[in-house]
Amino acid sequence: MNKYGAILSQKAHLTLSTISAFEVQPVSTEVHEGGVARFACKISSNPSAVITWELNRTTLPIAVDRITALPTGVLQIYDVGQKDAGNYRCVAATVSHRRKSMEASLTVIPAKESNPFHPPAIIAGPQNITTSLHQTVVLECMATGNPKPIISWSRLDHKSIDVFNTRVLGNGNLMISDVRLQHAGVYVCRATTPGTRNFTVAMAALTVLAPPSFVEWPESLTRPRAGTARFVCQAEGIPSPKMSWLKNGRKIHSNGRIKMYNSKLVINQIIPEDDAIYQCVAENSQGSVLSRARLTVVMSEDRPSAPYNVHAETMSSSAILLAWERPLYNSDKVIAYSVHYMKAEGLNNEEYQVVIGNDTTHYIIDDLEPASNYTFYIVAYMPMGASQMSDQVTQNTLENVPLRPPEISLTSRSPTDILISWLPIPAKYRRGQVVLYRLSFRLSTESAIQVLELPGTMHEYLLEGLKPDSIYLVRISAATRVGLGEASVWTSHRTPKATSVRAPKSPELHLEPLNCTTISVKWQQGAEDTAAIQGYKLFYKEEGQQEHGPVLLDASHLLYTLRGLDPRRKYHVRLLAYSNVEDGYQADQTVSTPGCVSVRDRMVPPPPPPHHLYAKANTSSSIFLHWRRPAFTTAQMINYTIRCNPVGLQNASLVLYLQTSETHMLVQGLEPNTKYELAVRLHVDQLASPWSPVVYHSTLPEAPAGPPVGVKVTLIEDDTALVSWKPPDGPETVVTRYTILYASRKAWIAGEWQVLHREGAITMALLENLVAGNVYIVKISASNEVGEGPFSNSVELAVLPKEASGSNQRPKRLDSADARAYPGYYHLDQKSATGIAVGVGIALTCILICVLILIYRSKARKSSASKTAQNGTQQLPRIGAGEVGKSLEGAVESEDSSVPMVAPSSFIDAKGGTDLIINSYGPIIKNNSKKKWLFFQDSKKMKVEQPQRRFSPAVCFYQPGTTVLISDEDSSGRPSQTTSFPRPFGAAADTEHSANSEGSHETGDSGRFSHESNDEIHLSSVMSSTPPTSHPFPGSDSGGGPAVSRCEEPAGPSGAEPTSSAVPQPPSTTLCFHRNEFPI
Repeated sequence: MNKYGAILSQKAHLTLSTISAFEVQPVSTEVHEGGVARFACKISSNPSAVITWELNRTTLPIAVDRITALPTGVLQIYDVGQKDAGNYRCVAATVSHRRKSMEASLTVIPAKESNPFHPPAIIAGPQNITTSLHQTVVLECMATGNPKPIISWSRLDHKSIDVFNTRVLGNGNLMISDVRLQHAGVYVCRATTPGTRNFTVAMAALTVLAPPSFVEWPESLTRPRAGTARFVCQAEGIPSPKMSWLKNGRKIHSNGRIKMYNSKLVINQIIPEDDAIYQCVAENSQGSVLSRARLTVVMSEDRPSAPYNVHAETMSSSAILLAWERPLYNSDKVIAYSVHYMKAEGLNNEEYQVVIGNDTTHYIIDDLEPASNYTFYIVAYMPMGASQMSDQVTQNTLENVPLRPPEISLTSRSPTDILISWLPIPAKYRRGQVVLYRLSFRLSTESAIQVLELPGTMHEYLLEGLKPDSIYLVRISAATRVGLGEASVWTSHRTPKATSVRAPKSPELHLEPLNCTTISVKWQQGAEDTAAIQGYKLFYKEEGQQEHGPVLLDASHLLYTLRGLDPRRKYHVRLLAYSNVEDGYQADQTVSTPGCVSVRDRMVPPPPPPHHLYAKANTSSSIFLHWRRPAFTTAQMINYTIRCNPVGLQNASLVLYLQTSETHMLVQGLEPNTKYELAVRLHVDQLASPWSPVVYHSTLPEAPAGPPVGVKVTLIEDDTALVSWKPPDGPETVVTRYTILYASRKAWIAGEWQVLHREGAITMALLENLVAGNVYIVKISASNEVGEGPFSNSVELAVLPKEASGSNQRPKRLDSADARAYPGYYHLDQKSATGIAVGVGIALTCILICVLILIYRSKARKSSASKTAQNGTQQLPRIGAGEVGKSLEGAVESEDSSVPMVAPSSFIDAKGGTDLIINSYGPIIKNNSKKKWLFFQDSKKMKVEQPQRRFSPAVCFYQPGTTVLISDEDSSGRPSQTTSFPRPFGAAADTEHSANSEGSHETGDSGRFSHESNDEIHLSSVMSSTPPTSHPFPGSDSGGGPAVSRCEEPAGPSGAEPTSSAVPQPPSTTLCFHRNEFPI
């Protein structure tokens, strides 16, 4: 204590050393040899007594593995033998006391020769324990059975057991040392027969108490006289601490000016006497803590008078207009006004304050509750202080329709009725006096709705005359004098079967929200229910979500807690009892979780959100989400809410909310190949953190559900086939790879497939090295990173032997749609017919264009023919035979088709681009005025007209040392060629098509020859009327082509068979060429 005030010290506890009488004494027992024995004693003392055991008044050695003495006063003996028989007692000793219990005898019965099988049974299970921090607890579990059962421990909430502070005593007892808050929970002991699934369980709850600790401390304040001071103090502990306030070491009592709320102290209209030291005290059964702060009052005499003539007017169900007059004294120095208001009914109502400027004397408060009375007053402020409070005025708000419907409960007393009961709407949601309830119900299979209106004083109604074993939908709405509020969602209930007269009756169900994330479910079975109940089944679901359950509970359980729920959500809970015959009548009830208390209400900063979120897609419908707990200490249980929704979702009702107490979760039930956004927030007591930063992740694509479609196989060469397909049906199917399996029938029977893989963007592949005479089976599957889809139907491809396949035979193509109906044939569908029609049209167009080009080029050939004839008889310089031979030989090797086929006694100029014909007398100039395209004429007509043509005898202008071109046509092989002029002339019209002429050879560039390729060859061919020589030039083609030789005397006629043509055969001559390649 000093001049500033006084404070109260921390409380101290003084305890005396005491010891009581034994509360539990050992009891004599008989045990079969090889069985288990157990003795127990219990005594209360301070400090805790150390308990030891004596056998026949001699200290019992406990170093043996089969004997265990627990600190709780329990002695366990396994594999009992004759030497264990005797009298046992326990000794309890403290620093100042020592007590001995009564003796109990252990009798050992000799074992039987046969040792039958016994299922496991727990003869001493764990008990519920409440302990303090840093204590040591032992959970006992002792089981019998033949063979000896194995004992294991786990937690009911599936959390891992702390291995650092936990160990097993004896044959299955769990000891936890240095108990902490995270050790609290339900522990399950399980006894299992080795090698089987036979087991039994027992469980117990461990509750850890913690002394209070502050999470927010009050801060010292400096306020002017007539001002307002607020101190905030927040503490936590188990059980929840009780808060109180002290002023200078003395307890404060609430009055009109000083008010205490759970964690706040508010002092209005501060006076000089309020200058003091204030202490916040938090206390529970485990201890107490104190925190202090000082209030300094600033004195000022130059203050304005209080505002006057304050009056209020109701505007609506949530708004009141408040008006006042300016102070009579120092009103010009007023810088602001503060409006204070609070509920008029009840005790310790919180006061709210709104500060407004000095430019107005009225204000509308619009966040009030309907049908409530409020008290208002005004305070004027100047720079050095505040005025006295104005006179108080009270005003009430109007009623409004109820904000929410009642919570209903549905039960059945018989197969033909439903008892509907509901709780009164809380005052904050009622918004007036309820005068009417409207009840609506219908069969789930019908659309007709029946409506009942009940007085506002009723809270239950019995629907009778219903159909057994039918689902009924029920909803309710409440009305005030203003009107009806929103109706509840349809709640379903199935009436019992008509034969279920002996089924367990529906329990009396009661739901109570414990906080914004937890609901307590309590029930009571009727005393008149005579059915043998085996247990209970509990189902629950959030409104609009899927149902969870069933949660199977023992018949002895009458309480269950639903945790990890979402705030401000409505939940539907369904409970029924079941017997060994059938399920009983069910009870349905709905309840809403409250909103987590916000920072505005409690002035407590929210906890930080989880951080380091990490997401990874496991499958096409699940994402594994992991996060870290924020770095803050708390003694409360922490729960997390996960929010998950597709990116760009517009419907907020489709957002998925999940709860867990772990720092990871597998979010399931998602859409494949969809991008999701995920966020997490935590809940501590009734506080909720902000949402964590959003993390984005996409689910994996779904494995292809179907095979590739439209599989077709086409034989494009003797040993090669082309297989094509289309992607599997479905717009969401993602394919990254195709697998092609093919095998001959023999290999298929042996299970030997050949495998090909193609990327997902490729939809065709070549099957090479096929063996003629075999039938091949082909099938295809699609796959991605998730998995492989099914294979398509098998498609068969027949590879015919080479001798059976001609050059004009069409390739065989099969597809998966008709492979079985038409083996070996290609099905011409509509798309293929359309493609063929388009192709034929394009081909005809090309032919027409080519004809036009040929017509145009023929004009140029006519003009060049006359020039060649004029220059044909000129003497040209001589060139070496070797150079011309090499040049001509190279031309023959590079392109055999450079010499088009003509009659044996004539040649044409294929290089000059004209249609000039040269015989033994020189160039022939046509006299016909109209051009006729001979390859379009009738062959019969040509044969008739051909004999009318006349040819001059061939003449050879021979000069020694020159090189000639001799046409080496095989007249005997094709007798018609010696006299048939139109066809070779037509072929010679365009050297671009020489590769397709009869007698030409295929080359690398499709038989085309360009005159730019060899500058030394300008003449195309030389025609001879004589039969071909018997010794052609080496390297020439047997099909006919130019031969290179020296100019010699004309050879005599050979012994070849004369042609049947009527055209006179001129004498054979040889035409020679100069180096400049003009005829000499």
